[in-house]
Amino acid sequence: MVTPKVVKVFVPEPYLLDVTFEDGEHRVIDMKGHMKGKIFEPLHHPDFFAKVSIDPIWHTLVWPNGADVSPEFLYEQLAEKAGKA
Repeated sequence: MVTPKVVKVFVPEPYLLDVTFEDGEHRVIDMKGHMKGKIFEPLHHPDFFAKVSIDPIWHTLVWPNGADVSPEFLYEQLAEKAGKA
């Protein structure tokens, strides 16, 4: 299965990602427990976390410091929350 591309993201509150995929699936994902490692340290600051964007080539969520979250991870989170995993 090919993971659908992320087409929209915004941050409704610190550490939450409101993500929409090209297949219409939508989910708010809590990232608090997933931001581990040196690359994710800046994301613990709400203002920096809010700078998330979608990489136009890879359709990965990215931050200005190079941190990224793959569409596969996000879609898996969506499936787990919906009881599809």
